Amino acid sequence: MKKKITLTVIIILICAVFFIPLPTWYKDGGTVKYTALTYSVTKQHSISPDGYMVGTRVKILFWTVYDDVGFEPNAS
Repeated sequence: MKKKITLTVIIILICAVFFIPLPTWYKDGGTVKYTALTYSVTKQHSISPDGYMVGTRVKILFWTVYDDVGFEPNAS
């Protein structure tokens, strides 16, 4: 019984390391990147002199599976 509980705790800790993301905030206008060992999600909002980049990018095992980040010019 004790062996089964220990194995369950180890499996839960391994899953936590692989699937619980850690957020990183960038000082570029509001970009946040959530990173775990198996995936990352970037919510892009970076400001430049001509406009800004807005969108979301998802990577699973280092391959980009979703990317809708685009440039939006300043309204003048």
